[in-house]
Amino acid sequence: MHPSEVLFQGTRQPLLLPSCDHYAGSEKLMRKSIALQQEIGPLFDITFDCEDGAAAGAEVAHAELVATMLRDEGNKFNRIGARVHDLHSQHFERDIEIIVGQAAKQLAYVVLPKPDSLAEVKKAVDLVNHHANKAGRQALPVHVLIETHGALRDVHDIAALPQVECLSFGIMDFVSSHYGAVPGNAMRTPGQFTHPLVVRAKLEIAAACHAHGKVPSHNVTTEIKDPAVVANDAQRAAAEFGYTRMWSIHPNQIKPVIKAFTPRLSEVNEAAHILHDAAQAQWGPISHGGRLHDRASYRYYWTVLQRARLAGLTLPESASALLNTSVSEVS
Repeated sequence: MHPSEVLFQGTRQPLLLPSCDHYAGSEKLMRKSIALQQEIGPLFDITFDCEDGAAAGAEVAHAELVATMLRDEGNKFNRIGARVHDLHSQHFERDIEIIVGQAAKQLAYVVLPKPDSLAEVKKAVDLVNHHANKAGRQALPVHVLIETHGALRDVHDIAALPQVECLSFGIMDFVSSHYGAVPGNAMRTPGQFTHPLVVRAKLEIAAACHAHGKVPSHNVTTEIKDPAVVANDAQRAAAEFGYTRMWSIHPNQIKPVIKAFTPRLSEVNEAAHILHDAAQAQWGPISHGGRLHDRASYRYYWTVLQRARLAGLTLPESASALLNTSVSEVS
């Protein structure tokens, strides 16, 4: 069997996505984002934003623009998604009809904002599927924004839905939903990492995602002039809260986010050595550096290599050979 099949027998392999999700609302910013993605490669996703990007009265025109740009030849990696208007907006269904109906095959995912419950997410997914199926796309991935009390209550059931591949934390709406009981400084560092109600929400989202093999995406950093702030936020999100992805709202935030979520080179080299020895031992237990390793640790190091590859790192030759081995070559 392929190494991934050996290591994840009986369980679903966790989904992995690029570590940075960059939001762009206006046509100018969308085109700049596409140009940057073409320059450095699909190391980050782009999300075209209808919820905050569409001017009042121009919602239909904006959705048409998003669909047109998704079909443009500039979208050569097919790693661009779209955030539609929130599920309670009068523009929500029209966004889905236009964007999914016209560009389902090019869409990486659809982001659903502000659901209040599992039932609302299911209803929205059904609508996405209705238009995607008509356009010839099956099981279009869905990302869900967890930013209401109801969504947080149902977060584990939402993460369990097969089409949901990512849950994002909408910190500003979540804090605002407490109507002053949670202070505004909990929307930014250090409060966002210390206020108990915000910490609880972040941990529930991360735990739900990891329980179901999905991707937890950390909230935005509103500081756009100092890249050290977003780098610090990303490092804490990864190291302390188990997030594997984070939003960006400015091009200057993209590289610090990617760097923070990229495994260290020393860990990548260690993973390559351990997995090489494990493969030689037919995935039985081995000793490396005086420590015992078995399939539990192999799964961890396998994910390290996958994340490193997603981040564009040059992998050791042994790791590249292992990752690129086809199922037929090792069956």
